Amino acid sequence: MSTKSTTVGFQLAAPEASHIATSENAHEIGAHGEFSRQDNAFTTPFGDGPGQLPVEAGRYRLIVARICPWAHRQLITREVLGLTDAISVGVTAPVRTDNGWRFSLDPGDKDPVLGIEYLNEAYLAADPGYDRRGTVPAVVDVTTGKVVQNDYHRLSNYWEVAWRRLQPDDAPDLYPSSLRPAIDEMSRLNFHAVNNGVYKAGFAHTQEAYEQAFDALFARLDALEQLLGQQRFLLGEHITDSDVRLFPTLVRFDTAYYVAFRTNRNRLIDFPNLWNYARELYALPGWGSTTDFQAIKLGYFGSTNVTGAARVIIPKGPDLSGWDQASTRAEQFGDGDVYLRH
Repeated sequence: MSTKSTTVGFQLAAPEASHIATSENAHEIGAHGEFSRQDNAFTTPFGDGPGQLPVEAGRYRLIVARICPWAHRQLITREVLGLTDAISVGVTAPVRTDNGWRFSLDPGDKDPVLGIEYLNEAYLAADPGYDRRGTVPAVVDVTTGKVVQNDYHRLSNYWEVAWRRLQPDDAPDLYPSSLRPAIDEMSRLNFHAVNNGVYKAGFAHTQEAYEQAFDALFARLDALEQLLGQQRFLLGEHITDSDVRLFPTLVRFDTAYYVAFRTNRNRLIDFPNLWNYARELYALPGWGSTTDFQAIKLGYFGSTNVTGAARVIIPKGPDLSGWDQASTRAEQFGDGDVYLRH
């Protein structure tokens, strides 16, 4: 079910002079060697209120790299909610260059809609003084060519709520109002220990910082393993935004994080409930189809910024055939609709 990727764009382009950071090492490592992720700079919400980004079909282009879990959650949400016609997608190469994310998968090495070679061009168009990393996901207003949103924390919630009127009438409700406090708390816990936790381990500059992140990560995975032995999804019998946020980390765990980030106490396949749960999600439309294992391997192992290795060697493994094995969660918990519907 994984999408076919290509190694085109794996050759790094000659960098251009720029003040934009292109490595986490630039300003995201703390005094004790801990990784502290940069804040998002473009956080204006979508909505109908004053100063908000107007919700308009065809106006925005979602820029992703298929290596990235933060971008992956946007692709899943876009597919599941039926927003594929309303929001176009541009895809960069999975290996970040010295000048940031490059559109070298496209003819002429330029995004066919925006006409730019590097995503950083859209960041600088929005703010000529921008000096943080130009990150994915990024939402670009095609009428101006400027990045207008890169808040991966809230972006899926905007697709779920602010973009409701452009969804089919019976689209899933991934962020039901009655569950939002519980969803937000679940997502907060998972973000700090798991989603960002793997990066805290992988980008740590000291043994102490690495071990703290490692221990917090596996303590949380142990808790989730226990929880998913009692219920089908993170908030009960239906998929919510919390599941959308956890899945991209799980689907990258054995292929990338276990080795590249040294998160090697257990593999995902060593957690029976988490592994069964992840396979159920992977089999659903919009989940496995937006997962590109080859891009994930290229992105995490093809960049010396990520692994710290002196040479670029892309692993042949692991065996991915297990992802196509049927989950038994329906037999365990019932086979009703996995989504709440509007």
